[in-house]
Amino acid sequence: MNSTNVSSKILERLADELSDLTPEARKAATYVLENPRDVGVSTVREIAQAANVKPNTVVRMARQVGFEGYEDFRQPFRDAIRRGDANFPDRVRWLQDIRKSGDLGGIYADMVQGALSNIEDTFAGISVENLVAAAEAIWASRNVYTLGVGVNNSNARNFTYLASTGMTQFHAIPRAGSTPIDDLAWADKRDVLIAITCKPYRREVVEAVRVANEQGITVIGISDSPASPIIRKADHGFVVSAETPQFFPSSVSTIAILETLLSFVIAVSSDEMVGRVEKFHERRHSLGLYDEGLND
Repeated sequence: MNSTNVSSKILERLADELSDLTPEARKAATYVLENPRDVGVSTVREIAQAANVKPNTVVRMARQVGFEGYEDFRQPFRDAIRRGDANFPDRVRWLQDIRKSGDLGGIYADMVQGALSNIEDTFAGISVENLVAAAEAIWASRNVYTLGVGVNNSNARNFTYLASTGMTQFHAIPRAGSTPIDDLAWADKRDVLIAITCKPYRREVVEAVRVANEQGITVIGISDSPASPIIRKADHGFVVSAETPQFFPSSVSTIAILETLLSFVIAVSSDEMVGRVEKFHERRHSLGLYDEGLND
């Protein structure tokens, strides 16, 4: 049972027992029922102050519904925030609350566990066959347009940069001063669009996928849900896990799947790929772009 369901059941039980509570505990319970998001990001004193009761009253309310104290009562609500079931301001408040308590070690552990879990969950749902099919579509294409906005703009551009060490048909969009739809104006069935967006889904990415469908462009969608509008419209869809205790979605799995997809493109490419990559890096060395480790 996930944390969202647990917190919902707590609220249901609290509502059922409202009439059995003391008048003061009822005030605390009523505040919690009307402001459930506050529970995960507020201390017992903050809840008590907001409900205009004493902290001990909030503790008694928590015990009334089967918890040892307020911290146990609050934990499912905190878990819901950590899993992404809360809005950005609530998650920021939760992080600040941890900082005040001195529990930064907990954030470190949560971030590490979140990154590992995201990678594991993502690749558990992706088959080699799907990666091969997408890679072959990319290698056979005339042009590949990689689309990401916001946090995914840098992810799309990094993928395009890495691909450019051996291939020339990759283009990160939107270009400066342009829009994704304009950048796809002359694309057709010979081309591929790699579109990336996670909740809340960016309108320009969703619209670009719609246009790509109309123009016959092969769409590779990377998003955080099978119900994502770009996954549902993609020829090749990859669902990534983007959960994090932070207030912004994690890019760890998105970067990992892009790097993996590129490795598959190289694997299915022609024999000349090795020579291209070698020539690219030899040129960089000859132009002095790398620090060769010479002593001062």
